[in-house]
Amino acid sequence: MIYADWASTAMPLPEVIDAMLRCLREDWGNPSSRQHTFGRRALAALDTARAQVAALLNAHPDEVVFTSGATEALNLAILGVAERSLATRPRFLAPATEHPAVLEPLARVALAGGEVTVLPVDAHGRVDAQHVDCDTRTALVAAMLVNNETGVQHDLPALAARAHDHGALLLCDATQAMGKLAVDVGALSADLLALTAHKFGGPMGVGALWLRRGLAISPQLHGGGQERGIRAGTPNLPGIVGFGVAAELARTQQAERHAHLAALTAQLEAGVRTALPGVIVQGADALRAPGIS
Repeated sequence: MIYADWASTAMPLPEVIDAMLRCLREDWGNPSSRQHTFGRRALAALDTARAQVAALLNAHPDEVVFTSGATEALNLAILGVAERSLATRPRFLAPATEHPAVLEPLARVALAGGEVTVLPVDAHGRVDAQHVDCDTRTALVAAMLVNNETGVQHDLPALAARAHDHGALLLCDATQAMGKLAVDVGALSADLLALTAHKFGGPMGVGALWLRRGLAISPQLHGGGQERGIRAGTPNLPGIVGFGVAAELARTQQAERHAHLAALTAQLEAGVRTALPGVIVQGADALRAPGIS
């Protein structure tokens, strides 16, 4: 059987499985219990994984907040910004092609009195940054880097520049870009970025929100003070350790993976075009990430 549902979830890498099993056997303490050896070993494993994820994004480790996945990270970003900004900056913008993990939290913002604008896209599913209706009442522009159905890329730096010109923030959903493209938060000019481990060989149930150093948002989970008070709850340490290993491998193997996925994508689409004359490949003439068709 050929498994072709990698945009939904990738098979966990052997190195990830081994690291998670080792963590379950050896570093099973609570990272918050720093008064004994078991807790300190667990904290060291947590810190190592945070540094590995940060390196994948060319970011600082203290900017990475671990979550249960990209869905939670996106909810935390959107609702965390909204709680602090609705009174003065009630507008939130996102393309019509965004994932429900963006559009549904935005619907909740609208119910709370926010003004949500759904941005139109062109025939390739892209937003023209010059036509984004951003103003000084705008708090946040949210856009995915790579579309999860077509692989088409938005021009995130242009969208960020448009948002920043009016004092707004840019949230990047990088879920489908990880493991396919080199993702540099500085080059994207993002303020917040969400990702999840299971799209590039890590485990399900763990992800992260990167937020630019100095940016404050309101937590959505309360009761423990973990993750610098931004995301309460005992961390999923085995999952986070696996996430870190997957991030390290994605960083060191990025060029090789990109070339491999590009070749597979071209082979698949050429074969489909030959077998089905007249078939349309959505976004074929746009900038796309490999591995999604």
